[in-house]
Amino acid sequence: MKFLFSLTQNQRTLLDLIRRRGPILRAALTDQTDLSQQSIHRLVGQLIDLNLLEIEPGPPTGPGKPSPRVSVKADAACALGLLVNTDAAVLCFVDLSCRLVAERRLPMNMSSRAQALPIIRAEADRLMSEVGIDRARLCGMGFTMPGYFAAPRCFNAPEPLRDWSLVDLTAELKALFELEVFLENSATAGAIGEALTGVGRDVASFAYLAFDYGFGGGIVIDGTAMAGHNGNAGEFSTIFTGPGEDADRPALNPLVRILRAHGVDVAGVEDLRQRFDPNWPGVTTWIDKIMPQLDRIVVGLHGILDPEAIVFGGQIPPKLAEMLIARVHFPTRSRYDAGLPLPRLLACSASGEPAATGAALKALKAHFFL
Repeated sequence: MKFLFSLTQNQRTLLDLIRRRGPILRAALTDQTDLSQQSIHRLVGQLIDLNLLEIEPGPPTGPGKPSPRVSVKADAACALGLLVNTDAAVLCFVDLSCRLVAERRLPMNMSSRAQALPIIRAEADRLMSEVGIDRARLCGMGFTMPGYFAAPRCFNAPEPLRDWSLVDLTAELKALFELEVFLENSATAGAIGEALTGVGRDVASFAYLAFDYGFGGGIVIDGTAMAGHNGNAGEFSTIFTGPGEDADRPALNPLVRILRAHGVDVAGVEDLRQRFDPNWPGVTTWIDKIMPQLDRIVVGLHGILDPEAIVFGGQIPPKLAEMLIARVHFPTRSRYDAGLPLPRLLACSASGEPAATGAALKALKAHFFL
């Protein structure tokens, strides 16, 4: 879909506020913005004319006509999110209210993008048909995968995704999916998904730890994901520079190898996520091995960012996240018997796969929100 309009800053501000607070009385919007009542009425009218808001009578509050209640018209637009992991792809659709409409996980060999992408496109069309999404409502596509940006539109991804690395994927994806494409690394995309559909609903500033084939993260400050100059903010693994430190970072692929060495039949990270058993032999071996490095990351984030929370996310199984959280150790440091306030340590709570959702949300944000 090509949207034949571009929203102004004030229209985006109001639409974003209504998305977060709606349904909301139109009269209440004046108190939550720097806009005059006259401007609010005009902007609400414009957004209704653009089919982005819907309006309904508000409750009676006394004499006179009650203020109407406004809300985002959820089905006015939709975005596709695609996460490519080392052994699976995840598709999702998110509507204008930032609600996850549908998601599909596709365990598959991702070593060849020429083989994988046509399968993913077909599954996207199938899922769209199953849930009744009109293709004309699609405003764009967000694409994400693990790794860092080596150039503005080129990922440097883990070895199983070598074929996806150091190439400009934008044109290829745009041609195949016939949509405008927005790129993000999976750790920051996960932080975006968590900010809008998970922990971020109650926590404005947090660090996001992405436990995947490798290990990375994202940073959210006052509800906004930090990108950094090159799009690589949150590449926490770059601090592991000492002898043996990189091998002991809290990545999930080494856990898969340790489990196999202990006789556990686990196919890969996706299989680990789906079938994880905290009683498997080798789990505590891995935890003991990586905790010094994980503590270093968590304590460093606490000191540098002072976040309200640190979220354990990515592909980590929820039970494993809880085990790690229970083992994190903050040094006891205080002055006058009063130490630094500590962040909350939380397991990911986003609906669906946060990185896929976050990728789709990036496309929505580009068109409609701040």
